Amino acid sequence: MTDDSLSPAARLRALADRLRDRSPALAGCLFGGAVAAGLSLGAYAVVVMALWIGSPYPDSGPGGATGTAVSLWLLGHGVGLTRADTLTGVPAPLGLTPLLLALLPFWLVRRAARDAAEPETPEAPEIPARTVVWGVTGGYTAVGALAALYAAGGELRPTLREAAWHLPLLALAAALTGLRSVRGRVADVPSPAGPEGRFGGVRAALTGRRGATACRAGLAAALTLAGGGAVLVGVSLTLHWEPARASYLMLTDVWSGRLAVLLLALALLPNAVIWGAAYALGTGFQVGTDTLVTPLAATSGPALPPFPLLAAFPPDGPGTPLTWACAAIPVVAGITAGWFTGRAAAPDRSSGTGTDGAPPPWPASVTAGTAALAALVAGLVCAGAARAAGGPLGTGRLAELGPVWWAAGGAALAWTLLLGVPTALALRAWRLRTRKQRGAGAGGGRWAGAGLFGIAMTGTGLAVPGAADGGTDPVPGPGAEDEPRDATDADEPEDDDPERVDPLDWWERVSRPDPVAALGGSFGTSYDLYDQLPAHGPEDWRALPAEPQDPPGERPPGRG
Repeated sequence: MTDDSLSPAARLRALADRLRDRSPALAGCLFGGAVAAGLSLGAYAVVVMALWIGSPYPDSGPGGATGTAVSLWLLGHGVGLTRADTLTGVPAPLGLTPLLLALLPFWLVRRAARDAAEPETPEAPEIPARTVVWGVTGGYTAVGALAALYAAGGELRPTLREAAWHLPLLALAAALTGLRSVRGRVADVPSPAGPEGRFGGVRAALTGRRGATACRAGLAAALTLAGGGAVLVGVSLTLHWEPARASYLMLTDVWSGRLAVLLLALALLPNAVIWGAAYALGTGFQVGTDTLVTPLAATSGPALPPFPLLAAFPPDGPGTPLTWACAAIPVVAGITAGWFTGRAAAPDRSSGTGTDGAPPPWPASVTAGTAALAALVAGLVCAGAARAAGGPLGTGRLAELGPVWWAAGGAALAWTLLLGVPTALALRAWRLRTRKQRGAGAGGGRWAGAGLFGIAMTGTGLAVPGAADGGTDPVPGPGAEDEPRDATDADEPEDDDPERVDPLDWWERVSRPDPVAALGGSFGTSYDLYDQLPAHGPEDWRALPAEPQDPPGERPPGRG
């Protein structure tokens, strides 16, 4: 009996039974997500309350400090705030998110999902992945919704529309990473369109070997750009240490205020790293309306407000060779993406099961396509990071701060595409050539056992080096026995390498009375040059017949 034939009452009973079976696990996941949200909120509240208690000029009571803590917690999720109490009376937006504020909530949600995915005992049943992910996300989002409603009546009011999707998005990403840390690849979390729905092909492409390689290479390029941005921030702070120190001391003269400024600067360090990466890409960043700071030129306009990180910006004017040297960072990022792709396109023997111990290499077109997909991944990651690292700090001059997200993403895509694809193809070709040489020289190297003029004696025949695979092609000697060809040889694909030497052609040449000419030499026909070579079988070089002999296994009818 199917569900369609059941009565409405029977369907309700079946649904209630399924919910009863899943309710303990689902309730535990919901509770874990709610606890993660409460712990992160409590941590922010403790820090803000400590600073409020130590401040000699408290503007509001404990309720105001608690509302500020909740607003900062929402700001850490990317939710924009609006300050209603301003000098001009016009509400001022606060959309620049200190990215370090998102670290604690992300880690707590990830830990909650990991704990929910791990069974308490080996005999306990495993909770389905979808229950873990959606349960933890739902519990976290529920607490976040209550926090957004609480902060809506304070001085820093959150944008409820942004809170409706920023909170579950961060919780979902953290829950997926926590589940993956326990169970590896997340395979049973259904996509919005089902396993074979609208996104089935995209999901299959991204979870395959080539898709995983592209994602890994793109993320490696993005991380390389971030590392270069961190280096630029460190160098700039070192070169502008005195202005940064003076601006820090200028802001306040009490320890609670200086501690608050220091914590804010630390929370904005990831933003500065992304700004540095955008600077290295060449697109730069904005420090206000109608301003742009790039390696080629910097126009920051009027004096910026005193703040340590703002004091480390390059001065106005054209670029210098020191700023132009930042172009090395995206170059290294593009080469990194190509290196990851090229290694996967031609893996070594340790990961294969083929005849030579290595999996079959990718075609050149597939390698180039994977490198291009890696460039797309790097561009998307950089665009998203640039979008998250910027935002407004008011309605005036500071209404535009940070990189232009679409320009940073496009520059990352272009750099990685132009450098990653050639690097991947070159590395693939090099690894294939090295693999062939290793396979051909397994007996002692490419020229192992080579005689005069590079003619190696192998068994009863000659081996002439110089083939396309870097090895030697055996040539039967005159005394070699005729061996019939295997019937399966006809089914083998033909070698499309134009430089490969056919052993039958060499047999026709070496069976002629002039071995030097047969080997492509220009030393004449004197056989005395080959006195040091051993004889092949019972015959000597001088006793070779003048008439060419038939190769083994292909004697024409009527002969021999």
